[in-house]
Amino acid sequence: LPEAVINFLALLGWHGSGDKEMYTMEELIQDFSLDRVSKAGAKFDYEKGKWFNHQYLQLRSNEELAQMFLPVLTANGIENPDKKMVATVIGLTKDRVIFVPELWEQTNFFFVAPTEYDEKSLKKRWKEDSPKHMTELLEVLEGVSEEDWHKKEQITNEQSQITNLWHLDKVVMPWIEAHEYGVGIVMNAFRICLVGAARGPHIWDITDVLGKEETLKRVRTALK
Repeated sequence: LPEAVINFLALLGWHGSGDKEMYTMEELIQDFSLDRVSKAGAKFDYEKGKWFNHQYLQLRSNEELAQMFLPVLTANGIENPDKKMVATVIGLTKDRVIFVPELWEQTNFFFVAPTEYDEKSLKKRWKEDSPKHMTELLEVLEGVSEEDWHKKEQITNEQSQITNLWHLDKVVMPWIEAHEYGVGIVMNAFRICLVGAARGPHIWDITDVLGKEETLKRVRTALK
């Protein structure tokens, strides 16, 4: 990003009065002075440049990044995607990337259903009882209304920390506990059904974007 390059180059041989590293153009104009320019050779640290790009990428709005990401989607065969949906998935994954094109690897399963499953993930996460668990989970999820599927509420704990509780949590977790299946065993297998591997953001964020019909379809495909 231009602002990352400018910030990075400005600090090659110059430094401000403190430990500040992130400078806007306006701040650089205000603070820059030749008396703080070093006569020694500057070290061009490419990794530091990538760090700056990551920082500035997080500061861009999801909508801006979505617009920048559209050519990458087109190059991967995704034509005319829902821009609001694109912005949503970027918001869920942008903290994991340094450059915009890397978003494809983090988000591709939102746009294309898995047709194969990562062997390493299967070996580690798909257990002997996983088919049975997923078949039963299908029945549980089928009973959730379309409205409740996307519903979540804010709850405050004893430390006054606010977290989001998905309605699906209130449906699925009691079912897992009642059958003593183990949350990790069930949810890891569920993730593989939806993503094709043991990766991605929070599982209910994924089901929220995919929607009920697509989620159930992917579980049925994985079982087949």
